[in-house]
Amino acid sequence: MKDSYKVEVKEATPRADSRRLRVGVVGLGIGRLHIEGWREHPQVDVVAIADPDGERLAQVGDAFAIGARYDSAEAMLAAEKLDVVSVCTPNKYHQAITLAAFAAGCHVLCEKPMAMNAEEGRAMLAAARRSGKRLMINFSYRFSAQSRALKAQVDAGLFGDFYFGRSTWHRRRGMPGFGGWFGTKALAGGGPLIDLGVHRLDLALWLMGYPKPVWVMGSAYDHIARPLAEQSGKTFDVEDLAAALIRFDNGATLALEASWAANIREAELMETRLLGTRAGLLQHNLNEGYTFDAHIFMERDGGQFDMRVNPTSNQARSAMHDYADAILGDRPHPAPGEEGLIVMEILDAIYESARIGAPVPIAPQPIAQAA
Repeated sequence: MKDSYKVEVKEATPRADSRRLRVGVVGLGIGRLHIEGWREHPQVDVVAIADPDGERLAQVGDAFAIGARYDSAEAMLAAEKLDVVSVCTPNKYHQAITLAAFAAGCHVLCEKPMAMNAEEGRAMLAAARRSGKRLMINFSYRFSAQSRALKAQVDAGLFGDFYFGRSTWHRRRGMPGFGGWFGTKALAGGGPLIDLGVHRLDLALWLMGYPKPVWVMGSAYDHIARPLAEQSGKTFDVEDLAAALIRFDNGATLALEASWAANIREAELMETRLLGTRAGLLQHNLNEGYTFDAHIFMERDGGQFDMRVNPTSNQARSAMHDYADAILGDRPHPAPGEEGLIVMEILDAIYESARIGAPVPIAPQPIAQAA
């Protein structure tokens, strides 16, 4: 990982620059969390919100005292002078709103996944470069104090070279409501792989230093969800479980698994395990919930040692806070669009491999071709 992309847990550096960033948020489901994250930063004002659901628009606007409310991103961008836009819509609309935000002179923080596919991602990056604006992807699982503590040890060389890993997110029965956008391929692009697996994939790649993928072998299944959806008469045309083996140009291999429905013991199982030449790591969820434990395993002088990563005294800032700091300080930002594109290329290859039943090579296209 390049040093410029390191994320440290620390207070914002005081600046003579007293600029304030004007932020607009599009999509008020996960967008509520974006508003909370932006409001952590003392030099950020969330001044406008947009959502086609009038009731949700009113509820969120009232809850956060935001007066500028719009039923579309287009209306918001036409009426407001913004510095940054958070794109928190169904995946289908990520590309179009991102391109519109760049055209309006805004930086963009886009929810994961970056887009419906890598082709859309390349177009988004090309537009960012043409406009001279930034594109960051909200890979939120790397923005915890625990994850950053692990990354600091990676950067210090504790683990040596990672050569194998396994990153998973399984749910026993955690399917979104049938008929909604999460289970509709035209709106989501896929199922749990693109919804949940994307988080565990980015976390593993980030810790590994984002090696270049060269091929994948993937499978996808819908044995549990499809008959249930058919019984309810609702649309569900994505997978309920996907798995893949990813090979990188440095010889490392990563196994990736994600499901909304699987016959497992746990209600929710999240785990990222990486094996290095000097040490290994494990991050996993506790009590089938959303708190995590992390451990490091190594050999010293012929003995096997385990280290537990305890919570730090300084809690990590949100992705929004770090993005604002990078913009205001004119520094490289974490989770850049280039890394989001690598994730999309891997996801595309997994879905294609599952479709044809054979390994699929990954040959990234130059961004300039999308310009």
